[in-house]
Amino acid sequence: MLVRSVLTAGVVAATLASPAQAQTPAQPSGQVQATPSGKGRGCAPAPRVPGAEKQVSACLDDLTTAGTIASGHTVPADWAGLHATGTRNPSGVPGVQVDGYFPDTSTFNTNNGWNHDSQFVIRLPKKWNGGLVVAGSPGNRRQYANDFTISDWVLAQGYAYAATDKGNSGTEFYKDGRRPGDAVVEWNRRLTQLTRAAKTTVTRHYGRRPDKTFAAGISNGGYLVRWQLENHPGLYDGGIDAEGTLWRAEGPNLFTYLPSILRAYPAYKEGDPSAHKALLKAGLAPGSEFLWPFHDEVYWGLTQRIYREEFDPSYTGDEADYEYAERPREVQRAVARVALTGRIRKPLMTLHGTYDTLLPIGTDSDVYAELVRARGKAPFRYYRLEAANHVDGLHDAYPDRLRPLLPCMRAAFTALEDWTRDGRTPPKSATLPRPSGGDLVNTCSLSS
Repeated sequence: MLVRSVLTAGVVAATLASPAQAQTPAQPSGQVQATPSGKGRGCAPAPRVPGAEKQVSACLDDLTTAGTIASGHTVPADWAGLHATGTRNPSGVPGVQVDGYFPDTSTFNTNNGWNHDSQFVIRLPKKWNGGLVVAGSPGNRRQYANDFTISDWVLAQGYAYAATDKGNSGTEFYKDGRRPGDAVVEWNRRLTQLTRAAKTTVTRHYGRRPDKTFAAGISNGGYLVRWQLENHPGLYDGGIDAEGTLWRAEGPNLFTYLPSILRAYPAYKEGDPSAHKALLKAGLAPGSEFLWPFHDEVYWGLTQRIYREEFDPSYTGDEADYEYAERPREVQRAVARVALTGRIRKPLMTLHGTYDTLLPIGTDSDVYAELVRARGKAPFRYYRLEAANHVDGLHDAYPDRLRPLLPCMRAAFTALEDWTRDGRTPPKSATLPRPSGGDLVNTCSLSS
C-alpha cells in the first residue's frame, strides 16, 4: 500500500524516484536567450550573483515546475514525495532563472553535471511584487527540493525566489567538514550567504531593493528559518517554519528519542504491551501506530546513524544502544554549535503535525514554542495540525487518516504577509482539528 520506493525524507535525504532518476541532472541552457521561446518578448540578462563562482541564466516562459520540468530547469527527484497527489499549483510565470554555485570544496551535489556543492537557484519573475522568498532544502535534498511546495506558489504571487542545497547533501553529508557538526554549521552559513546574494541580485535586476524578505522551509529547512530569525533577524521580515528540526545541546534532540524508539520497536512488533508504552513515552503519538512500520523501515535507523556520524563519529556501538547523556562532553559541544534558543526577533509562523512520526511534535515544536514564549512577547504563532505527518506524500496512502501540511503552510504565508504588511494579527496559536470534509489537499483554515 505504501510507496516502497521512498528512500528517505524529512531530516533524511529523500526521493520517490529510482536511484537512477535521483541522479538525473537539470540542464539549464547556460546562456540567456534574447527572448522567451516563441513569445517575442524581451528578457533582460540576469545580473551577476555576488560571490558566485559559476552561474548560468535562462529566460523561461514558465518558472514554475509546469514549465521547468520540460525545459530541464528543475530536478523532479529533488522534490518527489513532499506533496500529496492532487495538490494544485499555479503555472505560467515567465522570467529569468539563474543556476550556479558558490565556492566550496565538497562534491556531493551532481545537479547540472557540476559535481559541486553550494549550488543555488534564483528565479526572477517578470511581474515582481517587490518581495523575496529564500529557502534551504529539507532533509539532505538539493536546491530544487522546494520547487513544487514553495517556489511555484510564491512565484505566482510575484515574489522572487532563491534556494540553496545547504552546502552538502545525501546520506553521507556528514563526511563534509573537519570537526563534528561542521556540515550542519555550513547549512546555516549557506542560507545566510544566499540571502545576502539574492537581495543584491534582486536589487540589480529590478532596480530597487526588495521591500519584504521571507525565509521559508520544511523540516531541516524549517530549522534553518528558526536559526536565521534568531541569529540574523536583520536580513528578514519574517519566516515560515514547517516542522523544523530541533537541536538542543541538553536535549531534546534526535539522539534523546530515536535510540529509545529503535530499542522498543522490535519488541512492539512481537506484541509486547510495555514496548508500546515505551514508544509513546519516546514521543510517538497515540493513533499514529499505522505509520510506525514504514518509519521503522525507512527513517528511524538511518536518521539516527547519519546524524550520529555527524555529531559523534567516534561511537562504534549499536545505534539502539546509543545514550546521548553518557557520551563525552565534546558531543554536546558539537550539538551546541547548531542549537536553537527560541530568541526569534522577527515574526515566525510554526506548523507541525500531531502524527509526525519522524520528528515527534512533543519532542520538537512543542518544545520550541515554549522556548520562544519563555523569551517574552515574541511575534510568534504556532499551529498544531491534527493528523498531519512529516511527509505529505504519505497522505496518498492514508487519505482517510492523514491531512497534508502544505495547504496550511500556504495559509500561514498569507497570514504572515498580512501581519508584516498591514499589522493584521494572524489567528491565535491553536491545535487545528482535522476537517471532516472538504478539500484537505488544497485548503486550510488557521482558525480552530
